[in-house]
Amino acid sequence: MKYKLGDFVRFVDEKMEGFVTRIIDEQMIGVTGEDDFEIPVLASKVTTVHGYQPAGTVKSNSIEDKIVPAAEFQAKGVYVAVISDLKANSVVHFHLINGTSFQLLTTLTTEKQLRFKGEYAGIIAPKSSAKIYSEQLADLQLWPKFIFNVLFYTSQDIEPPAPLIHQEKFKAKDFSGTKKQVPVLNQQGWLIRLDEPELIIDAQKLKESFFSTSEEKTTIERPGTEIDLHIEKLRNDYQFINSAEILSIQLAYFQKMLDAAIVHQAPEIIFIHGAGNGTLRHEIHKILSKHQKIQTFMDARKEKFGYGATKVILK
Repeated sequence: MKYKLGDFVRFVDEKMEGFVTRIIDEQMIGVTGEDDFEIPVLASKVTTVHGYQPAGTVKSNSIEDKIVPAAEFQAKGVYVAVISDLKANSVVHFHLINGTSFQLLTTLTTEKQLRFKGEYAGIIAPKSSAKIYSEQLADLQLWPKFIFNVLFYTSQDIEPPAPLIHQEKFKAKDFSGTKKQVPVLNQQGWLIRLDEPELIIDAQKLKESFFSTSEEKTTIERPGTEIDLHIEKLRNDYQFINSAEILSIQLAYFQKMLDAAIVHQAPEIIFIHGAGNGTLRHEIHKILSKHQKIQTFMDARKEKFGYGATKVILK
């Protein structure tokens, strides 16, 4: 298969173009156009449009060992960044980020059901990156295990670290956190460090922690006047969570914000829950109807929210 996820292609027999968003088999691919519909098509019926670079693509520097003063030499900082393609949102690209002053001789091998496949091999210059793999984010549960092998090289009088061998089987929780600014690429994405420093436990401090009392008071931030409970506002990995877990997360956040409003003696607060099938709205109203600190509640500003929000008046 000569095409990869994220490639920009044009149909041979039709005036259509789009991005490769699925590799179906050796002959068939899925192409998504501007209407966001994925069309299965024979790979022989499309052609690559040259000149397009997937979002986040940064070319590695040429193999040149620049002299870095010993005091400024960075020995740590090897990451994998997972970044969504700005054009094909369903596709994510994996970039290996070299934040060190070493040249990295890098390979990526995938393993699935004891079948191995070499995906990438190359040299990544200091303070640069390389796109090493692409996948469908929605197929996370089907992703293979990733095996990274990294060798560190410099011509300077610097002792290189031991070769880095890192195996990773990504899970939904790896993408549940907030996206961060990815170094080198300067884009938002999920960042996984491969050369994580070894955890050193201070036995004395650990012992003291068992006998020390916390003097810090828990501070509760004042909530806003409108609280959005839509799951995409609460979690980045919502597409991997089932409906029961989504409802549990939404209700927990609702309760947290309601408690905060009560602590700060807010006169009222609006919860935006959406219309949907009415389950979340029903559960919220059931809790409010039994709460001693609630004076009353009602549908909030129907001209703005329809039946998708509830206004709560506190005592």
